[in-house]
Amino acid sequence: MLDNEKIALLTADIKKKRELQHINDGFVKEQLLAYLRQEHKLFRLLQENCNPKSKSYSIVIKQVRARLRKAYGLFRDNPAKRRELMEKLLAAPAAAQKKLVDEILSTHASAKERLPVYNTLYKKIFAVTGKPRVILDLGCGINPFSFPYMGLKKCAYLAYDINEEEINILNQYFSLLRRKIPYFEGRAAAADIQQMPKIPPADICFLFKMTDVLDKNKGHKATEEMLKRIPARHIVVSFATKTMSGKKMTAPRRNWMEWLCKRLGYEFTILEFENELFYVVKKG
Repeated sequence: MLDNEKIALLTADIKKKRELQHINDGFVKEQLLAYLRQEHKLFRLLQENCNPKSKSYSIVIKQVRARLRKAYGLFRDNPAKRRELMEKLLAAPAAAQKKLVDEILSTHASAKERLPVYNTLYKKIFAVTGKPRVILDLGCGINPFSFPYMGLKKCAYLAYDINEEEINILNQYFSLLRRKIPYFEGRAAAADIQQMPKIPPADICFLFKMTDVLDKNKGHKATEEMLKRIPARHIVVSFATKTMSGKKMTAPRRNWMEWLCKRLGYEFTILEFENELFYVVKKG
């Protein structure tokens, strides 16, 4: 195994790309070590000589960055604009805040797609689950900014993501909500959800567009384990209904998800929208 100094050096160099700078160090390290476990020759070369000028070192940096972009970078669009809007939101009067929140949601591809349906989406979800007192949002991105669409007055919201900048902005937003809503509590933290030693309990867990990140094209065992680990009675798992090129999928339903739920004894309700399919899963 590489010593901590070499791992820290590689991690720092991987994160030198601007779009990767705000990813949690622990997640970068996990992706780096996973790559080296597959690439035995490169691993041995780095053990012998971890020289930033070497060809093997450059290959590792390039390939791990590619893994991170694939796992993380598909849905984050405009962080600079988001920071600017957040500053405006914190200084804005109450009457102007709703518009600014929608603009912040529009800086993230998946949240922007949900904007026209957020209100309907949460009504349909809560019609199945009941109104939650505790929400858990894993791989949350900026989805917690959609809280005003939920129609909840008493709620605790726990959000986790690998992007430390987004987590900082979410905590600022949660502070703003606490001042406006007497019975609201919110906490966001940077974490790789697969490495969390303990997942906090909740009434409902959102797992939006996270199965590809969890499974990494290696079957669906990781998603299954995550569903079993999450201490929530209801879990909402979502999938895109369009390809990356924007074409409508001919069969957007995930048969494997339905088979998995049936095998585990979980009930599920399907909510279908133009851009996204939601499985509202009820555990035993």
